[in-house]
Amino acid sequence: MFLEAWPALSLSLKVALWATVLNLILGVAAGLLLARRRFPGRDLLDTVLTLPMVLPPTVLGYYLLVLFGRNGWIGRWLQEIFGFSLIFTWQGAVLAAMVVTFPLVCKPARAAFEEVNPQLEQAARVLGLSESAVFLRVTLPLAWRGILAGLLLAFARALGEFGATLMIAGSIPGKTQTLSIAVYEAVQAGNDQLAAGLVLLISAVCVAVLWGVGRLAKPRGQR
Repeated sequence: MFLEAWPALSLSLKVALWATVLNLILGVAAGLLLARRRFPGRDLLDTVLTLPMVLPPTVLGYYLLVLFGRNGWIGRWLQEIFGFSLIFTWQGAVLAAMVVTFPLVCKPARAAFEEVNPQLEQAARVLGLSESAVFLRVTLPLAWRGILAGLLLAFARALGEFGATLMIAGSIPGKTQTLSIAVYEAVQAGNDQLAAGLVLLISAVCVAVLWGVGRLAKPRGQR
């Protein structure tokens, strides 16, 4: 069973890892922007960035097809300029997982940055540190637990992403068939033994990740 599941498992881990890395950059940057800047349309931007948390994954997949499909606004540009399409590729699966899990990184990152005492940052500036040094040496060390908890949740969610991934990447064994899609295909084929094994495998990984998030959420003395 493990040999049968390995291609889907390895692809799921690769997709989840890349989606989490991209959200580490984009989600944390968006969280910092929303936490520290006041500008017109800030609440609207926050609402739009939170939409993937409440919209059905198939709806998100449709939006991605409209934008990144071969006839989509961005997809046509990628095809014409770079000769590259995200449809039915593992990179498309990464895009789907990244969009679905983006709020799970952005929201905790924003909350973590808002909890950092501004006086500590101001004291660092008075001591002569640049803005980048203040962020790396004061802000980020104080906010890292909240950010890491969001990243772990996003990784677990990306590992089990199904709807949007199926819409944009399809189900090509060994190429775009992730673990959750492999479960669906096994059930459709009547292979209950394989489906049960895959479900136990992904459940074990998700339980381990959630246990890690719970440990991070506890006060230091209660771990």
